[in-house]
Amino acid sequence: MAAAAQPLPQTNTSTSGRIIRRVLLIIGIIILIVVAFVEIIPFVFTIANSFKCLPAINAHPWAFIPVPPFGVDCVQDGIPLPANATVQGLTFNPSLDGYRTVIAQDLPRWFMNSIIFSVAITICRLITDSLAGYSLARLKYIGNRVIFFIILGTLMIPGVVLIIPRFIMLQQLGLLNTYQGLIIVLASDAFGIFLMKQFFENVPHEIEEAAQVDGASRFTTFARIILPMATPALVALTIFSFQGQWNNFMDALIIIGSNPLLWTLTLGLSSLQGVSGETLIWNMFLAGSVITTIPLAIVFFSFQRYFVEGTAYSGLAGQ
Repeated sequence: MAAAAQPLPQTNTSTSGRIIRRVLLIIGIIILIVVAFVEIIPFVFTIANSFKCLPAINAHPWAFIPVPPFGVDCVQDGIPLPANATVQGLTFNPSLDGYRTVIAQDLPRWFMNSIIFSVAITICRLITDSLAGYSLARLKYIGNRVIFFIILGTLMIPGVVLIIPRFIMLQQLGLLNTYQGLIIVLASDAFGIFLMKQFFENVPHEIEEAAQVDGASRFTTFARIILPMATPALVALTIFSFQGQWNNFMDALIIIGSNPLLWTLTLGLSSLQGVSGETLIWNMFLAGSVITTIPLAIVFFSFQRYFVEGTAYSGLAGQ
């Protein structure tokens, strides 16, 4: 009988290759950890200092513990607290003075205005951008490509260039310092149209042809068949729009900045610098920043995969 085939011994080349790959993997992980640490440290300090009283922030701004016991006397409800006070077995005194102060500065109204503007503008963009994107992707008419390139060209125009024309137009229409003034101006954007057009172009034509054979009109096909298929792109557009409007400062400052009743969180927090003259109350300002960040953090961590999908659909992902 023929001798059984013996397995070939592993070569040193394959072993060294595995070692190199593992080393590169470890190095990559270490680099990612360092980058993540650098990115998250400022936010951690923001949260930590928002729970400190002003003497503690001035004395030890780099301390992670809310109020470090290093001879700093904090005042809570008008009563001085000793630096070595113990709370639940821990030697520090977390203070909510910053949160109480910022809430007293009309923060609930700012928060509600931010929600109204962000939600209204996001809904308007979902409607207008999806309709415009579908029109450019599917309807063939004279000037289709020219209109698309004009819309695409607006992405190259800096936003500050449009501030004065928008202000003049709204002033002539009497829409300054109104809810509808800010909503109408931002009800559509070039990026959303581009995003939806890119997605609709990837939808097979056979689906629409089958719907038309069954007697569906163009709008029925769009509303009942194509639009539900575009859920990932719509969710990505929702997240991009909501995030952008929640943090929008310049447009809000120009259009509604003269009416404090319409201020958003970004405008309200910027006004806190002048509450006590030239002195910025740090724990109040940082507490407002934390409150402003919480909704966006929840949205991002809940739907972060849609950010990746939205980038892929828009054609901006690296090849």
